[in-house]
Amino acid sequence: MIRQMIKIDEELCNGCGLCIDACHESALALVDGKAKLIRDDYCDGLGNCLPACPTGAISFEEREALPFNEEEVLRNIERSKKESNEKKAEKVFTGCPGSRMMELNNSSTPATKQVEDRREELPSNLRQWPVQIQLVPPTAPYFQDADILIAADCTAFAYRDIHSFMKNKVTLIGCPKLDEVDYSEKLTSILSNNNIKSVTILRMEVPCCGGIVHAAKTAFLQSGKMVPWRVITISTDGRVLEE
Repeated sequence: MIRQMIKIDEELCNGCGLCIDACHESALALVDGKAKLIRDDYCDGLGNCLPACPTGAISFEEREALPFNEEEVLRNIERSKKESNEKKAEKVFTGCPGSRMMELNNSSTPATKQVEDRREELPSNLRQWPVQIQLVPPTAPYFQDADILIAADCTAFAYRDIHSFMKNKVTLIGCPKLDEVDYSEKLTSILSNNNIKSVTILRMEVPCCGGIVHAAKTAFLQSGKMVPWRVITISTDGRVLEE
């Protein structure tokens, strides 16, 4: 098809690379010290790269070219953003390795259980790291449009199939009795900074576990955001008492 495309005069190009930075679609690259259009289908023909060129080497032309592949370009942009965020986190992180933020591919993170005399591989439903309420960064990308599970520490040991509650959720854990902190402050920050779709609270039947429910209620009030939420109570012998 005939459409508007950019044209690069190699004699005028000084290889500074500013046009490549300006091209969000990744249609340009430096080849042998010169800027080149490497993918016609990645160029939208709008010319965001033109004003970035200090030598005037870029202009428009009408010519035969592949259609603009917007869908693939958008996928590449999202992939680049994710890689950039991961590299940024690696670069600036200086704290304890156990609190370093990570998004996990749960389909490739097997857990192992003992079944009589054999071992069976089961996939983990944990989507992110860290999981402790006090360690998670409130602006972590995995919180956007997420369903959240806030679980009391003991529920993981009392309820055998806890991963059924974790599936497709960001998991946060804590103990309101032993942790000398106010969870409501961190939970308020998470609610305020993100579009949270729902909150599930998994608590034990013991009275002290009510603190984790209270913290969530306080966070709803302080953030001014009321999202669908529910409380599930687990007995000390591992049964679901109330849902």
